Amino acid sequence: MVAMRIGMETRGRVLVVRCQGELDVASADRLRGEIDRALADERLDRLCLNLEGVSFIDSSGLGAILGRYRRIQQRSGRMVIVGAASVVRNILELSGVLQIIPAYDSEPQALARL
Repeated sequence: MVAMRIGMETRGRVLVVRCQGELDVASADRLRGEIDRALADERLDRLCLNLEGVSFIDSSGLGAILGRYRRIQQRSGRMVIVGAASVVRNILELSGVLQIIPAYDSEPQALARL
């Protein structure tokens, strides 16, 4: 098991979250909690979730992502996913996540869309 590392940065109204490791049952609650604490700042209504360093994702990870999407939607905001490796991207596609959350190859490209 690879421990999840989470980095966060605020850019204006955008919360940029960078994850490394496995987004699974062991790390999903931590990711959810850290993002929710950051989103306590009501000015933040955009979320850029950078998954470049994520090597694995399971249903708990998908749930954490979709829950944050709903939270951003409640603020009439937008969310994007960045840099998902092919294995992770396939899971996001099969689960339907990429039908509702746009995905981009690079962070600058994603931030330009937010």
